[in-house]
Amino acid sequence: MRAIIPVAGFGSRLRPHTYTLPKVLLNVAGKPIIGHILDKVIEDGFDEATIIVGYLGEKIKEYIQSNYSIKVDFIEQSEPKGLAHAVYLARETFSVDPILIILGDTIFDVNLKPVIADSFSAIGVKSVKDPRRFGVVELSNDFVKQMIEKPENPTSNLAIVGLYWIRNPQLLAQCIDEIIMKDKRTKGEYQLTDALQLMVQRGDKIKTFNVEGWYDCGKPETLLATNRHLLERIHNCLSMDGVVINPPVFISTKAKISRSVIGPYATIADDTVVEDSIIRNSIVSEEAHIFRVLLEDSLVGNSAVVDGNFKRINIGDSSEIEFH
Repeated sequence: MRAIIPVAGFGSRLRPHTYTLPKVLLNVAGKPIIGHILDKVIEDGFDEATIIVGYLGEKIKEYIQSNYSIKVDFIEQSEPKGLAHAVYLARETFSVDPILIILGDTIFDVNLKPVIADSFSAIGVKSVKDPRRFGVVELSNDFVKQMIEKPENPTSNLAIVGLYWIRNPQLLAQCIDEIIMKDKRTKGEYQLTDALQLMVQRGDKIKTFNVEGWYDCGKPETLLATNRHLLERIHNCLSMDGVVINPPVFISTKAKISRSVIGPYATIADDTVVEDSIIRNSIVSEEAHIFRVLLEDSLVGNSAVVDGNFKRINIGDSSEIEFH
């Protein structure tokens, strides 16, 4: 089985971190976002993947090839024309066999085995309070009747969460081809929602399945919330001389920490140095150096240096902040 994972976005809401690192390589609970996604699809039986890359795509390719043995095809989306366009670029890598499309900036906790075992295509959904920011699904007799991308006046609160099990990928490719040929864009892009709606109009039967574990990684506050959710699954008893650890936390075995308090909900990545600091509800990335700081609700990039008395920061790679 093959998973299609589009990761070509710029991640503009996570700047400055995404100036130097693709969004899907940001560390959450001790592992890049794309690592969590690949672990999940491999666990559910997928042995092939197509990764659609764009900005800083070589770094994504390097990480996956260094850490995974799954067969992967890399496709470049040089211009951001939407999710449907990304999937269309990958069409040469899938055949008549079903495919799973999974967005690269969202981590899911859902059992896909019953979905895969069913004879119908299916879309992951979740009931939300304000569906105007999402693609929305309307149902009729348990099947999708209509899908609308970011409606101003939604008639349903079932939001599409970015997980699609497609039984007929060739029909999907034909429908995407049609909307591209007709230059049908929604919000300026070729939307997968419009292609799926065209599949329904052509008689394809599509169901939905509920996804309660839906963790967005698209902006700093949701990235930290996802970090909290994932850390709650970690059950380890860490102890370090001179360090107070308040679980749940992830602390790399390669990190050097002294005279500090870590946690709750802190991720400390490889080769990080922390001295005389308190860190909670924060993500500190690789090779960062933290001295004499109380950090809360913060993101610290790779090789950044923070020295002083800040409480909340959001700094990217190789930055340096000193405050006394």
